[in-house]
Amino acid sequence: MLIRKVRQYIEHQNLLQKGDKTLVALSGGADSVALLHVLQHLGYPCEAAHCNFHLRGDESNRDEAFVRALCKELQVPLYVQHFNTQEYAEEKGISIEMAARDLRYNWFEELRQQNGCLHIAVAHHQDDSVETFLLNLIRGTGIKGLQGIRPQNGHIVRPLLCVSRDEIIDYLRHLKQSYVTDSTNLQIDFTRNKIRLELLPLLERINPSIRQSLLQTISHLNEALLIYNKNIDEGLARVRDEQGINIDLLLQEPSPQCLLYEAASPLGFNSSQINDIMEALHKQSGKVFESKEWRIVKDRSHLLIEETKAPTPPHLEQEEQSYSPHFVISKDKNIACFDADKLKEELKIRLWQKGDWFIPFGMKGKKLVSDFMTDQKKSISQKASQYVLCCGEDVIWVIGERIDNRFKVEHDTKRVLVVRKKG
Repeated sequence: MLIRKVRQYIEHQNLLQKGDKTLVALSGGADSVALLHVLQHLGYPCEAAHCNFHLRGDESNRDEAFVRALCKELQVPLYVQHFNTQEYAEEKGISIEMAARDLRYNWFEELRQQNGCLHIAVAHHQDDSVETFLLNLIRGTGIKGLQGIRPQNGHIVRPLLCVSRDEIIDYLRHLKQSYVTDSTNLQIDFTRNKIRLELLPLLERINPSIRQSLLQTISHLNEALLIYNKNIDEGLARVRDEQGINIDLLLQEPSPQCLLYEAASPLGFNSSQINDIMEALHKQSGKVFESKEWRIVKDRSHLLIEETKAPTPPHLEQEEQSYSPHFVISKDKNIACFDADKLKEELKIRLWQKGDWFIPFGMKGKKLVSDFMTDQKKSISQKASQYVLCCGEDVIWVIGERIDNRFKVEHDTKRVLVVRKKG
């Protein structure tokens, strides 16, 4: 029965094709052992990969020994990798669970490419999908977080999502195939285990068919998600332009916060931050919100979305020329012409700083660079990435905008330094 269900599921979801070489993630637990047996039975050429995270002492080594013996018996090529998971987690500042996930999937992908495997098969099943649904529901999520676990994500496939944990155990019992049990799965210290060992049994007292009911709900939500995604894509296309998200257009949408959530949550912004961004839409510009790798800035008319990486200094090319009455000063903002004899100190490029001033070309009085950029209607992000060219401590060019009047080319100039901003 299980074999037939998995075969039909693989064909329906188009997860694997006959002859596809597949890398099986083999922990030694019941689900992964069943996955290897099923794929072999169905005729898919398999290789196996096992991670020893060294988190459970002798138990970790026991799992590795079991996997080695199983693959030898089934004549399946096996690759084993040892990880210092604790050290990696501390180095990256992430949880042990997240560290193990990163290490595992990064290595799987390396192996897949090295060995010419088309897919990485992992052993998630129906119960995992139900637990993920409840976990996301408890933590708070959008509709996408209520999908459960997807059958495929890139090269990763999950052929057992059509069967339950009980079906897997019955299948292994029929084969008289042993497996190992991770003792941490029997503890209630982790949220997922609390859902598995406490919440689901409680829900089953209310509705003995709760797992099937939730799976049906997940199926309905996945269908609704197709319509939802189409409308989200169309809405984001209406409010986005080259500057970012147009605030006025966003507020005209039927559900501005929903659109904002779908634009910002994939960038690492949580629900609380998104609520704060919504409140900032009606307030003065200048508010900045940051996730790990992205920044959203409330500007005058737009939400500016930027990666939080240091701006790249412009590449400048210099050329000295003799001055003559026929010399033409370029009107291109990316080309600056200076009287070379007025440049007494070394030239250097840097980001503008608070307190910087210059005398804009055509003016006589000093002006703060910050005020000049405000007059030019520069956005907050444009201000943050504005470089200046200095001669010693003097700002001689707000690059790409205006030179300093003190260093301009005049009728008695003898040598001209031409500086071009490239790219």
